[in-house]
Amino acid sequence: MRVFTFNIQIKKTRMNKYIVRFFWGAVILAAAGSLFWYATRTKPVVVTLYTVERGRVEKTVSNTRVGTVKACRRSMVAPAIGGEVSRLPVKEGDRVERGQVLLELWNEDLKAQLKLAEAEKVAAEARVEEACHIADGAERELKRVRRLLKNNLISEEEVDRAKTEFEATEAACTGASAQSKVSDSRIAVTQAALDRTIIKAPFAGVVAEVNAELGEYVTPSPPGIPTLPAIDLIDASCLYITAPIDEVDAPPINTGMHACVRLDAFPKRRCNGTVRRIAPYVLDIEKQARTVEVEVELTDAEDLQGLLPGYSADIEIFLDVKEDVIRIPTEAVLEGYRVYQYDNKTDYLSERQFEPGIANWNYTEVLSGLNVGDKIVLSVGREGVQAGARAQPETTSGPGTSQ
Repeated sequence: MRVFTFNIQIKKTRMNKYIVRFFWGAVILAAAGSLFWYATRTKPVVVTLYTVERGRVEKTVSNTRVGTVKACRRSMVAPAIGGEVSRLPVKEGDRVERGQVLLELWNEDLKAQLKLAEAEKVAAEARVEEACHIADGAERELKRVRRLLKNNLISEEEVDRAKTEFEATEAACTGASAQSKVSDSRIAVTQAALDRTIIKAPFAGVVAEVNAELGEYVTPSPPGIPTLPAIDLIDASCLYITAPIDEVDAPPINTGMHACVRLDAFPKRRCNGTVRRIAPYVLDIEKQARTVEVEVELTDAEDLQGLLPGYSADIEIFLDVKEDVIRIPTEAVLEGYRVYQYDNKTDYLSERQFEPGIANWNYTEVLSGLNVGDKIVLSVGREGVQAGARAQPETTSGPGTSQ
């Protein structure tokens, strides 16, 4: 009996050892499995989130290629004839008044001819005075002899001689007067030739460029061959931006529409512009990119501050504006008006479609499909961002959050 009991105890001891070993083996296997799962599980993709909010959305059109700031008046003046520069009283950057001399060619010969023509005019006027005085005397003589003829004191022959003398002197007076007018015309011709050697400012402005030197011989541009102007004069008191708009975007644009201007040289956009002109034709220089030239004028003194002709600029014309509507950044919108929405509870991304309203490069209006407070992915182009992916927020943007 004791031997039998002893054997049973031995068997129980062995069974307990097997159970303990099995338990610890299972624990080790579970730990190893957990470690393997943790090591091989998919890592979450880091995303930038945006919290859907309400705000202003603008429907705009922009230029397809860079525009240019231009002056309302700009004159690239050059002499009408060739000649040697004898006077150059201005330099680049000078402010000039209307009618001020900018450049003068050597013209001493024309000045001498003008003096000669003026002297001839004086002589012609003296001849007119002399001839007309003689004609007046002949007229008085004719009247006197006619009175004498009535009293039969002289003959008809003497009256005829007096009449002939008067007519001759009267013709001499008329001829002298005509010669005086010829002198006037000669002065005008010489003065015109002289004026062609002098360049004067057609308006008040700033000298932007001078392409001449004292003593240098300058010539006008040959027909069809553009050359540098002698003087480039700009009136910077009035500026506008001209830029090409794609032919597809041009039809809704009207003069008087509000517009903003962005310049590479300045960070802040200038939003007091007005569409002042829309070209009545389509430019087809590039067959695959046909455009309509649109001009936007800036009249606000603050917008004009620091602006210079020649700056590159982009225009943004407002077709429609809506206030206090649900909006999302346009960069978050996928093809087919879809977005990736982030679930705070599961950390997973899902695809969400919405109905859009008006839009621009910055924001798109949401008519339905999204609500204020929803979190959507901004970094849609980042590798691994797709529906069903586990995500880890990097930053969020929106009301009450940090950027």
